[in-house]
Amino acid sequence: MTSALPYALIATDLDGTLLRAGDTVSRRSYTALATARAAGAQHIIVTGRPVPQVRHVLYGLGYRGLAVCGQGAQVYDAARGRVIHSVALDRDLAEVALGKIEAEIGEVYVAVNRVGVDVEMRMGPGYRMPHPHLATVRVGRRAELWAAPINKVLLQHPELDDDELTRVARSVVGDLVNVTMAGEHTVELQPPGVDKGSGLALAADRLGIAAPETIAFGDMPNDIPMFARSGHGVAMANAHRELKAVADEVTSSNEEDGVAVVLERLYS
Repeated sequence: MTSALPYALIATDLDGTLLRAGDTVSRRSYTALATARAAGAQHIIVTGRPVPQVRHVLYGLGYRGLAVCGQGAQVYDAARGRVIHSVALDRDLAEVALGKIEAEIGEVYVAVNRVGVDVEMRMGPGYRMPHPHLATVRVGRRAELWAAPINKVLLQHPELDDDELTRVARSVVGDLVNVTMAGEHTVELQPPGVDKGSGLALAADRLGIAAPETIAFGDMPNDIPMFARSGHGVAMANAHRELKAVADEVTSSNEEDGVAVVLERLYS
């Protein structure tokens, strides 16, 4: 069914998009989302963060809908507090991929997000956490990262920047795993075929909303598949150049309430 609304579904990334510094959502953005929901639109969060790293944000928003987490590997039902879809990354495949990458560029620093609702991120030697306020466990040996099921691997390199690390990893193991850049110092390996677009498609199908009825907001290359699955893609002013290149429009930065700027225009 075609909606009379500008867009029936609003899909927002979190970091660098809806969130300001300190994992906060401004009053203006909160109000703009509430106005859109009152008009009949639905809001869905689509984030690279796994479920354990996003639940406090959902609680602060009073969010009761579905959330696509872990770069599309998880769909979380916030109202029921449970994961309703989850895809694990084969740990043997992850080790093979890492071996191939390190054969090309030397040692990389590694962390993993484990499968589950109440689990910490595990970080190997050398890995620097981009969000120091999130729950993590430091392990002494890389082998300890594989002790439990995981949904993605996070990489850092002591010398290469994020763009170059992504390019090299994709060229070496892009046929084995999905390689994406999700943020500063956040290059990730996901299960093949899993990305924000696949996760959004799964959640939107559950809601009965088609791609052309979706407007998506993001800031990094990992949002490109989400834009491809939406009728309209909005990049933030602070977005990576690769996302801006495929966006339908560019709004203000996350610190300047860029999501609210667009929603106010559409739903006020």
